[in-house]
Amino acid sequence: MIDGFCEKTSIGMAKKDLQAANKAKNDEFYTQLNDIQLELSHYKKDFKDKIVLCNCDDPYESNFFKYFALNFNALGLKKLIATCYDPSPIAGQQLNLFEDNNIEVKEKKAYKIEIEEILDANGDGSINLTDVEILLKNNKNVLTTLDGDGDFRSKECVELLKQSDIVVTNPPFSLFREYIALLEQYDKSFIIMGNTNALTYKEIFKLFQQDKIRTGNTNFNVGMYFYVPDSYEKFHKIENGRKMVRVSTSCWYTNLEVKKHKEELISFKQYNSEEYPKYDNYDAINVNKYTDIPYDYDGIMGVPITFLDKYNPNQFEIIRFRKGNDEKDLSINGKCPYFRILIRRKQNSAAYKIEDSNSMAAEDNAPYGNNSNI
Repeated sequence: MIDGFCEKTSIGMAKKDLQAANKAKNDEFYTQLNDIQLELSHYKKDFKDKIVLCNCDDPYESNFFKYFALNFNALGLKKLIATCYDPSPIAGQQLNLFEDNNIEVKEKKAYKIEIEEILDANGDGSINLTDVEILLKNNKNVLTTLDGDGDFRSKECVELLKQSDIVVTNPPFSLFREYIALLEQYDKSFIIMGNTNALTYKEIFKLFQQDKIRTGNTNFNVGMYFYVPDSYEKFHKIENGRKMVRVSTSCWYTNLEVKKHKEELISFKQYNSEEYPKYDNYDAINVNKYTDIPYDYDGIMGVPITFLDKYNPNQFEIIRFRKGNDEKDLSINGKCPYFRILIRRKQNSAAYKIEDSNSMAAEDNAPYGNNSNI
């Protein structure tokens, strides 16, 4: 997610790399357009006649802005607003937005873009980036500088938030709690990127309990590749001349409807006390994989945190996270398993077989570090 409040993300890397990035403020990661398209294609009906705000997105590098600008008419948007914090280290590589806009390059600062209409400006029969560039260069009311620094918490940026219907962006990982809290405060719909470790934050976990947030449509914890500045020494590959880093713990968060969270989890395993031992400090059984939830057990169960990617609030109730009655980590014979969510099947829900998911099951027992947020 972003450090500098443009679309630069510190989502994941791996735990060790993430910690290093936070310390060094080396978290300028740029989301690929295909990853954005893959997730946002599921929400087309949600965007019609809506004002979309990308409040952590410099159009110089933001593929979020590019996606909505190119699909403005196809999605039936009412308005697109994007704000930027400060100049990007790769500014100007895509669009030279400031040229011919009475904003000298040497005086670049935080700015906003507000688009209400995109026409075929160059007459080639289609809407593309050239049309967007012509619009931005020739309509001085579209691109304007901000009075402040573009911080999403600033008064002028909050005013833009109030105007919007849906917020879509990649917020700064270090401020993820504050960012979500602001969206909650103003009751905004959102589709944002985050780190899977955020699932363990008490503020975020509480929203899952209240069914006010859920994971997105893209497969959970499969990892994504992000572009990084040329100055980065550590990277995984080079594509089209640009360095890329794989972030294994990235995922989408939203409060919009997601089909998989309305589907019932189908169980096929039968309960037995040997395979499902009880915790020392809580009256609940331990389940090592969400696919192993027994269909014939109605008591409280401890499941891996990856369960949240399949969580259907009409089928299960979330009781609590990680702690036993003594407020210590859940334990079995004195040993603590990986973080567990305590759940209980609702009485009116069905229990039936599911397709096994190797990609999710492989992550079920992955450690989430010594996170003490809850």
